[in-house]
Amino acid sequence: MMAKLTPEQEAFISVYRHKWRKITLSTERIDRQKAEAAVKAIYAVIDYETPKIIFADSPYAACNLMLNRLSPQFIENSANEPSGIGLLFSAHLYLEILRKLTQQLSQQAIIRLHKSFYSGINPQFYHVIFNNLINKLSNLEDEQVTDYSRWIKIQLGECFIPEFYVHWLTGFDFFISVLNLVDPPKEWQVFQFLIKECGWLFAYDDICIICDRPLQIRFDNQNRLHAEGEPAIEYVDGYKLYSYHGVTLPEKYGKLHPQQWRSQWLLTEENAELRRVLIQGIGYSRICQELQAIELDTWKEYTLLKIDADVDQQPIYLLKMTCPSTGFIHALRVPADMTSAYQAICWVNWGIAPEEFAIQT
Repeated sequence: MMAKLTPEQEAFISVYRHKWRKITLSTERIDRQKAEAAVKAIYAVIDYETPKIIFADSPYAACNLMLNRLSPQFIENSANEPSGIGLLFSAHLYLEILRKLTQQLSQQAIIRLHKSFYSGINPQFYHVIFNNLINKLSNLEDEQVTDYSRWIKIQLGECFIPEFYVHWLTGFDFFISVLNLVDPPKEWQVFQFLIKECGWLFAYDDICIICDRPLQIRFDNQNRLHAEGEPAIEYVDGYKLYSYHGVTLPEKYGKLHPQQWRSQWLLTEENAELRRVLIQGIGYSRICQELQAIELDTWKEYTLLKIDADVDQQPIYLLKMTCPSTGFIHALRVPADMTSAYQAICWVNWGIAPEEFAIQT
């Protein structure tokens, strides 16, 4: 029984994680014929009859399709229905492979590998769309449907989302391809087929809605959803979401480049996280100019400033620094208990006086 991996084997975990993250976040259009074949294969494996298959351009379109086609009575009755087909199949495959692994690996090795497969996995794409759809659809009014918001959450919770299974895919592929511990079951081949050919799935006994993939998914260098002046996620039907370094933005901010953001927005924005993003995007230097910061003290080329406007949860004190040679102005936020520019300089320099800091550098 294998107790631990070799360094060479462990190195392959990140390789397979990258492989499956790339596949699950693909922006290629789905091949409808192949996607339909994958769904039929899933239903066949768990002995379900082939459902009526419908295609949607985005998860938002799929949700609206369900709401428009299904009767209010069905919506009310389906609140307690069992999990969707995609989740049933996933559990079936997981238990089948786990049963075989327990015969080959020690419990300690399984736990360690489980943590390794989860490490570095951040299904932000899934969470952002999920939360956005909850907000958009929960605001719809339908007097005929009781507990409307709860029904929407249940359907989204049962939706089969490829990105959500990156850790499973990484683990299964690693066990089969690298460790050769498990003979690949039929379910594994079908699971790969499904992931590679479909986007989100709303799969039930008699109906399966296959969503197309996004046209664009944009990230920053830390793999957080991010775009400036354009959507971070965009589908062919116009459904889109904006994000700035992982923080979801309303369209009024997201559609504009941060250079076009206005400091005055900070005076009316009530959401603390969005204010923080606006401050980060606009920059303290421009905020100082546009919100007319008050000068409290100066020392050489340094000035301690305060913004009186109700911009943040705490008063904003800034140390303004002017480069003697270029005239470039930079502003850095300092604690609100600073009483002089000299004190603020010491704080910026990790407690070292500016004269001493200049000698050391």
